[in-house]
Amino acid sequence: MSELLLPDSTADWTDVRLLMREYAQGLGVDLCFQGFDRELAHLPGAYAAPRGTLRLARVDGHAAGCCGLRPIDSVDYPNACEMKRLYVRPQFRGLGLGRQLAEEIMEAARLAGYASVLLDTLDSMETARAMYQDLGFVEIPPYYYNPIAGSHYLKANL
Repeated sequence: MSELLLPDSTADWTDVRLLMREYAQGLGVDLCFQGFDRELAHLPGAYAAPRGTLRLARVDGHAAGCCGLRPIDSVDYPNACEMKRLYVRPQFRGLGLGRQLAEEIMEAARLAGYASVLLDTLDSMETARAMYQDLGFVEIPPYYYNPIAGSHYLKANL
């Protein structure tokens, strides 16, 4: 049985940190340009309510995935937020958790009053890019500096 929850215990936050580290390692790129280590050290940080949120997916009690939402005020899109760190562990892929997490985060963005959700992804994430397209995301020009070749920037209006 799967469930999506708001992390609210030390164990939950430990699982979120582990998932985010696995996510970063799986990318095969260094996320230091995004302040990744600082982000993990200060969770929930920008993912804190009321402008942000984070979801942890569990399957039969096991940490399976996560996804976050944070405000992004330094872009040319008024009242935008950013979906970050959508990750599902390999052994839990194929269960629809990625879509559930993304839809939950988009609904949280709507309820928080955001006008749009931005995200960035990579060429290598073909399955994720197809899902984002299904969810209404479209390619946009870069909204921040990213030195990684093959980066894609996407936006969905809410």
